[in-house]
Amino acid sequence: MGLRLSFHAQLMQMHGITMQGAMGMSALSALALAVMTRGASRRLAAGAGLLVAASFLITRLGNVPIDGRIKQWAATSAPADHAEILTQWEAFNYARTSAAFAAFALLILLSLRRSHSAQGLNASPWRVS
Repeated sequence: MGLRLSFHAQLMQMHGITMQGAMGMSALSALALAVMTRGASRRLAAGAGLLVAASFLITRLGNVPIDGRIKQWAATSAPADHAEILTQWEAFNYARTSAAFAAFALLILLSLRRSHSAQGLNASPWRVS
């Protein structure tokens, strides 16, 4: 158990800034794409943006408070119900990972749709439609 807590605490130190930056860029990119497109493409981009926002909120409201508790455990000792708390952390982790994966899948779908329509029109895939 001690090794897991130490690893988790170290991971949180390196992970915080990187993940927040990646989530911020993902949300801004999806928002920009939603503004630049129309119709179904706009809805796909907006959906991806909402999923990124959901992933961020799950992280901020679910995982981060538990991470703070885990940091304390690494310095002292884990409480009697630590297994239940870690199970809750993992459930939040699965939810945020699923939301992020679904956002990524929507953006891939959007990219494939745009690429396919651009080939049919013999136009640049970077043209805004």
